[in-house]
Amino acid sequence: MKLYNSLLSSKKIDEFKPLDGTTARIYSCGPTVYDHAHIGNLSTYVYADILRRAVRAAGFDTKHVINYTDIDDKTINRSREQFPDDEPREALAKLTEKYITIFNEDMDKIGNDTRAFTFVAATDTIEPMKELITRLHAGGFAYIADDGVYFSIEAYRKSGKVYGQLSEISTDNTSSARIQNDEYDKESVHDFALWKKQKPGEPAWEFTLGGQDMSGRPGWHIECSVMSRQELGQPFDIHSGGVDHIFPHHENEIAQSTALESNPMMARFFVHSEHIVVDGKKMSKSAQNFYTLQDVQDKGYEPLAFRMKILQSHYRSQVNFTWDSLEAAQNLLQSVRAWADLKHQKAAQDSAAGQSYKQALQEILDAMANDLDTPAAVKALAGLADETTVEPDKIQPLLRVIDRVFGLQLSERTDITHEQKDLLAERQKARNEKNWARSDEMRDTLLAEGLGVRDTAAGPVWFRLY
Repeated sequence: MKLYNSLLSSKKIDEFKPLDGTTARIYSCGPTVYDHAHIGNLSTYVYADILRRAVRAAGFDTKHVINYTDIDDKTINRSREQFPDDEPREALAKLTEKYITIFNEDMDKIGNDTRAFTFVAATDTIEPMKELITRLHAGGFAYIADDGVYFSIEAYRKSGKVYGQLSEISTDNTSSARIQNDEYDKESVHDFALWKKQKPGEPAWEFTLGGQDMSGRPGWHIECSVMSRQELGQPFDIHSGGVDHIFPHHENEIAQSTALESNPMMARFFVHSEHIVVDGKKMSKSAQNFYTLQDVQDKGYEPLAFRMKILQSHYRSQVNFTWDSLEAAQNLLQSVRAWADLKHQKAAQDSAAGQSYKQALQEILDAMANDLDTPAAVKALAGLADETTVEPDKIQPLLRVIDRVFGLQLSERTDITHEQKDLLAERQKARNEKNWARSDEMRDTLLAEGLGVRDTAAGPVWFRLY
């Protein structure tokens, strides 16, 4: 299997194999749970899910961790707005639990297998974060300021390690200022907050460092360093996220994760997916040019059509989102489903029809192993959907493999009811008798029940409209 590695030491497609030879340990930066995830966020998690599926299709086991950022500037500010009368930590828990539930529901709707992930919340790992900060402080890589604890980039560089493993960093874009904001401008390098002292009305955890009371809460970057190490060890195999995470978030993660280690490697591969763009601009809440999954559904499109739309684009290419392109993805999904529905129909079964299955499946697996080439894999799948007959003893096993790769839930499609089969037979009888009015009446009844009909030389073939 091959993957593009974002590390500056690579910046090319490399052969991937787990460090232990058997189990790929993957960490994906998860959602900040203060609001609904927009579809730009969700596209990143579709690619993360596809990454895990491709690694497994290549023959490796996986342990895949996704975090919930449930303590940061955004979650605190929103919890204070929505629950002003509650104690700060209670308000934070109310807010984040609500949006964790919504996020998991969205993940299921878009076909991501949430059972295959290990989810970890930042607030459940506060103690390990304090331990790492204490060690960094003792090692000279962190210092105490009036408002918190900061990581010293100068000390990291002086230790012989490189700050700039993912992005080109020079003295020209290095600032002597500290930055406390969890998310800050991506133009300048700053010492960044590992821990923030409590401000009025903010949630806090007790913490003593250097003999000082530092009660407060962690900074954003330290959270992922600790959660990934706790669940996967270090170094692990793959760290994934959006391209907007490269700097400063992932760069800072690497620094604080490796400062105390002789091995400067946090993860062997960094895999970053590109943005969804609308009118040439990155979809974001700050730009107010975003859509949620509910917006997609309100327009009459299925969440799995959104998944198909994402699969039609390579993860390292920007996805231009339009409603027309989503319509095309919905149509392709329907074509693939109609082909999958043939497994239930005698009129569509042919013992010689499966000759192309093996070739198409190999094309799909080869494409996924070639740096997650989902557009090529979808093209091979669409070729199968052009088939008008199926090989009955092979299509269901094939659909299960396709589902393991794509997550489109094709193998789960069930047969129609006996009553609907009777309607089909009655319609065919009317056609044989040239009773076109009765035939049309039966067709309309089937349409009302979500079934379309295609007439073939071998007899009528039905397909679900959703």
